[in-house]
Amino acid sequence: MKKSLTILAMALILSVSIMRGQVVITSTDNYVTRDQMLLANEINESGEPFAEALGYDLDQLDPMVLNTPDSIAYTLGIENYEYSRYQLGTLISRSGMGLHMMWGPVIMQMASMEPDSFDGQYTGGNANGFKNDDELMKNIMHFAMLSNGTPPMHPWPQFAEFQGGDPHLPQPVADDFRTNFESLRWDRNLMDKTLSPGAMGQTLMKQYLWAQDMLGAFHDSLDNPVTPDGVNTPDSVGSPNFDPYNNIYYGGDNVDGFIGQVLTAEAINKTKLLITHLAYNGDSLGSVNPASYDPSNGILYFPHQIAVEETAVGGMMPPRPTSFTVTDPSSDLFDQLSFLWGTVSFKNMMDPANNSDEAHIAYHSVFDGNPFPASMSETGVPGPFDLMMGTSKVIFLNLMAMHFNGSDGTFVNTSGLSGGVPSPGNEISTVNAGYITMVLTLMYKEFSNTPMAPMILNAINAQSNFLIGSLKDPAGGFYNGYTLGEGPDNSAKTAVSQAAAARGLYAAYSLTENGDYLSAADEAYNYLINNYYVASQHGFRTVFGNNTATYTPFNFAVIAGALREGVLVGGHNEGAIIYTRFFKKVANVMQLAEFEPTGETGNDSDGDGVPFLPQQPDGLAPVFAAEAQQNLNVSGIEDVISGAENGISVFPNPVKGDVTVSFNVNRDANISVKIIDLTGKTVATIARKHMNKGKHSIKWDTGSMLSGVYFIRISVAGSGTTAKKLVVM
Repeated sequence: MKKSLTILAMALILSVSIMRGQVVITSTDNYVTRDQMLLANEINESGEPFAEALGYDLDQLDPMVLNTPDSIAYTLGIENYEYSRYQLGTLISRSGMGLHMMWGPVIMQMASMEPDSFDGQYTGGNANGFKNDDELMKNIMHFAMLSNGTPPMHPWPQFAEFQGGDPHLPQPVADDFRTNFESLRWDRNLMDKTLSPGAMGQTLMKQYLWAQDMLGAFHDSLDNPVTPDGVNTPDSVGSPNFDPYNNIYYGGDNVDGFIGQVLTAEAINKTKLLITHLAYNGDSLGSVNPASYDPSNGILYFPHQIAVEETAVGGMMPPRPTSFTVTDPSSDLFDQLSFLWGTVSFKNMMDPANNSDEAHIAYHSVFDGNPFPASMSETGVPGPFDLMMGTSKVIFLNLMAMHFNGSDGTFVNTSGLSGGVPSPGNEISTVNAGYITMVLTLMYKEFSNTPMAPMILNAINAQSNFLIGSLKDPAGGFYNGYTLGEGPDNSAKTAVSQAAAARGLYAAYSLTENGDYLSAADEAYNYLINNYYVASQHGFRTVFGNNTATYTPFNFAVIAGALREGVLVGGHNEGAIIYTRFFKKVANVMQLAEFEPTGETGNDSDGDGVPFLPQQPDGLAPVFAAEAQQNLNVSGIEDVISGAENGISVFPNPVKGDVTVSFNVNRDANISVKIIDLTGKTVATIARKHMNKGKHSIKWDTGSMLSGVYFIRISVAGSGTTAKKLVVM
């Protein structure tokens, strides 16, 4: 808990007088799957994993007691984590915004192998000419048995998500919405029935984050935990099949075990669809064989947009996809890295050789033949592990063949085929450069013992060096993009460009330990905080110099990722409280509804301003608003004190002896300057007086202080405080 105490001290040190600048929702009609799922992924990682890394004991959290034991723990461990789960649960089991798993390729293949008498066997004798519904029900019943869980009524398990829709519910939410999902379905007529690797890939990644958490443990019939140790297992002795008598079930509890299996089945069907139906040769869609694929023999890639035509089947059956048509044949870099992020992560989860922790020991029982097939190394037949590994390989080879410019050392945003030959564009955005770097670092760890490893590592280093050499502005910050052969994008820099640069370079440093990458990541992080964060408003300028911030799920997600990695890799501990305040100020407005997992039981019982789902006044699902705005042009500490980082220039720092604190006062004000230690205690007051407008410098002797980390805190009467770290040698 030592580190969390430090964070709490920072909360005191960086406190400001009041929050100003209301966040106002400006759009709720357009749910963009890719962006909402990126948000779910980044705030998931900024949830329980982040809180645990800071030293918090999550057992102290109670969703019904707001901000206890403190606001950081509650925001990270409850709100971030549960909002991310709302996002995925809403999308893949309630909304109906995609293709029903009844028509998933694995379910269809299994159904085709059943005898004709199978029709109606698992659907109450309702023989309707299809075996798919019985096959799906057979799987669901099996998952329920293995987890000791109870399936909800009227779910919509989907394996391929449409790229957008309207999250307004066309009917009131029923009282039994927790167990019966029928009233939570969205209007199918308002959906953009287009498949995109970006939407499916970000959803795949979130399915991994949830499934790996849920299936990384066992439980007994009373929901008590059972430690996976290689001996305790739900399986029969010497068999992958379930032992109904040993009182051990899959998952951390009944609900987790069931949902984790469903999520995994959806992910497998999604990835299978990609490689069996959505591989494009520039002329038609088809399949690609990962085992033999070589782009030099003809590229098969996954295009940006594929329209789906559906046919009503009748009865209680969901509509069936009958055709896929490419409507945008371009290969989009963020699409490809999104799906690669998910497949590489699932490969890690499914790896039969990974015994690194209790969770991976538990996964072995999940992927040993029952409930999911084992790997080819164990059976001679490809299984889900080989599917994820092979799909990762195909996507990476296509990235290198279509998107990577070897002479300039960078990937490009878009590409395509011209006469069967790659036709790449010449632009790269900083967001794409940062995220492809991060995803490739994950891939390298999974493929480090394969022939592709050197190619992956070279691409990571090349893209990182390009970020520093071409996308970094010598005058400060990172450009939004770069056009090869022309130069950088000189438009007003965005917050997401700084955040994504930090995200990618912190990942590159963590893998390579190249100090240049760490220095550049820190520069991006500091530029983000110093030029975009408005402390008094708890908000971020989204465009440099523009005090009207426009927030979207996408830019909120990217900023969240940068703040988290800035703390965990860069050691910028203030990032935790900055993120907590940003989340509470913005996310708790943009989150449109919630329910019990975040402490809500009705009438805003938890006092966070987010309505209880059945009481959502506009009939909106528990997702983020498409857009919100915040006016940051309100007087605060940053309008009074200006200078270097947080308005304060300190030299030298670290210091041994005299230190000079300099800052500009933009209007006459009563100001105090104090030295604060890590516990929040005032060590010294070095100034307390009325200061006139102009530059002020204060020289102070640190000789009597013990070595360690302190903070110089400047307080302006009526406007708040700002602080900067001081290291005394």
